[in-house]
Amino acid sequence: MNRFEGSGAREARIRYLDGDFQVMAPGAFVRCAVTGQEIPLDELKYWSVARQEPYINADVSLAREIEENPALRVRK
Repeated sequence: MNRFEGSGAREARIRYLDGDFQVMAPGAFVRCAVTGQEIPLDELKYWSVARQEPYINADVSLAREIEENPALRVRK
């Protein structure tokens, strides 16, 4: 489904899977769990399966991962 197929400007409900996602309720976008920015579904690339959260980009995804797992900040 592309963002112009009858879903209007609604927010989609998504179930995040390993390497894919499942649309539970149609919509044009999801909101980044950290920044609150809208992410069009056709541009959604980063999410956490464990937390079921989408992210706007890789930097935000990494920052969230470090926030949730501070031990990752330490390099060995």
